[in-house]
Amino acid sequence: MFVSDTTLDVILRGLALTAIAMFWVVLLVRINGLRSFSKMTSFDFVMTVAIGSLLASASQVSNWQSYLQAIVAMATLFIVQYTTARIRKSSDNFEQIMQNSPVLLMRDGVVLHHALKQTRVAESDLVAKLREANVLDFADVRAVVLETTGDISVLHGSSCSGNLLAGVRRLD
Repeated sequence: MFVSDTTLDVILRGLALTAIAMFWVVLLVRINGLRSFSKMTSFDFVMTVAIGSLLASASQVSNWQSYLQAIVAMATLFIVQYTTARIRKSSDNFEQIMQNSPVLLMRDGVVLHHALKQTRVAESDLVAKLREANVLDFADVRAVVLETTGDISVLHGSSCSGNLLAGVRRLD
């Protein structure tokens, strides 16, 4: 692609194509906004993984056609993410199709074992998250929520506003 010496060409391709693709991704993020690589939805997670995969493939191509295809695919992912975010914002039905509901795993100090089983979360993982959140006693826990991103949120203290649990499913 760059020079006739195979070894030098491989090195130059690795350096140049990766750098160009990285700048391309940064430009796309600047255009699309900081939400591009957030973990607010499962779609965002897939977007992050897909961009990483395309970036890796772009850095290893051996012809310009493959490189252009990877660059176009990256831009297309950003366009699809932007479009779905706009539609999700304006349509509750589309939001429900695209987004899982968060699930309550613990409420007012009580572990909801059925919810753990349904969501395939081990109780040991739940306890580890409680430790990470500096929970000293189960009785201090107002709620533990398995978020749509797979993250676990721990709400502890003396009280918990009902607004924080709006839209959270309870699997009884």
